[in-house]
Amino acid sequence: MSSTFGGATPGFLVWLLSMKWRVAVDRAVAPLGLTHAQYSLVASLYGMHRAGRRPSQRQLADHTGLEALYVSKLARALETSGLLERTRDPRDPRAVRLALTEEGREVARRAIEVVQGLMDQLLEPLGGLDGTRTEELARDLTTLLDVPLAPATAPEKEQP
Repeated sequence: MSSTFGGATPGFLVWLLSMKWRVAVDRAVAPLGLTHAQYSLVASLYGMHRAGRRPSQRQLADHTGLEALYVSKLARALETSGLLERTRDPRDPRAVRLALTEEGREVARRAIEVVQGLMDQLLEPLGGLDGTRTEELARDLTTLLDVPLAPATAPEKEQP
């Protein structure tokens, strides 16, 4: 383990790793005209399209863990750049359905390849993408992600 991070809490290490990952993906997909957040949308939509799904903005927000308002903003930007189509759901006029355009599917496919290569590089110390340690890490992270968040409570005030 790096002496730079000795004594750091697991939460701080997860935060640092997520920031490192975000920066790395931003840099990797920038030549394709995407940001990390836009990549998360187009890659998710690409996978959903392949599974025969056309999600609503809300469903995509739930899938990516991004706020619905932020997904709406990103979707509008991706629509302006010609990568995404937004259409009203005829069964629910409040819902907006999302789909990649042909160009969007091509950009998503290329971006996924780039990020896959980045993942291979970053996971090499654990034996690569298919390594046993990587599989263990994925299981541990999934376990942590499955823990529900407790409702926020206000801190108790001290009595004088």
